[in-house]
Amino acid sequence: MTVTPDTQQTEHRGFATTGSAYYPTLVAVFTGLVLISNVAATKGIAFGPIIGDWSLITDGGFIVFPLTYVIGDVLSEVYGFAATRRAIYIAFMMEALAAFTFWLTAVLPAADFYTNQAAFEAVVKPFTQLIIAGLAGFIVGQTLNAWVVVKVKSRVGEKHLWARLIGSTVIGEFADTLVFCSIAAAAIGIDTWRDFLTYVALGWVYKTAVEVLVLPVTYRVIAFIKRREPSYQPAS
Repeated sequence: MTVTPDTQQTEHRGFATTGSAYYPTLVAVFTGLVLISNVAATKGIAFGPIIGDWSLITDGGFIVFPLTYVIGDVLSEVYGFAATRRAIYIAFMMEALAAFTFWLTAVLPAADFYTNQAAFEAVVKPFTQLIIAGLAGFIVGQTLNAWVVVKVKSRVGEKHLWARLIGSTVIGEFADTLVFCSIAAAAIGIDTWRDFLTYVALGWVYKTAVEVLVLPVTYRVIAFIKRREPSYQPAS
């Protein structure tokens, strides 16, 4: 089939191309948030006890990780599934590089004057397991998140943005949290079913709640980029 300007216009309707400065900026922020959250996740955190000896169990990644789904929603809504998948792959590769770099640094011989080898290993060793957990959960969750946004948009066009953003987050965050926690629990010291279920439930509810709370900001960011992306054409 001959590709004409009209054909290209139809193919890109509802999404922008990735040629402007906005797309790489969003990918950079997305990747940075993923790396920061995985380093922070090496520390298990407990709030409580709340009732009796029951505490709310989570990890340090809760501080910024929900924002990766905000950025993921912006990418999916404005640039489409293929462009968002590319961003996911870039973040995935940088996470893998970070894991390899930290592991290699830990096993290399320490200088005589360096006295923090044990402390460094205490952080890096669980980080390697958390990176594996993060990579698995990240690929599953972000891919589902992007797919839901794009699939719903293909059916309803520009309408009901709130529904596809929240719906994609509920599905994506649940898959991400379940996969991540299943692998990461042992690395941060969770060894009972009660703590594990609390870890999964709290992570899922909290991350979803954060996206709901920042939805007005997400709306404004999406509107801002749509207005300024010269290649963006509203979905019919």
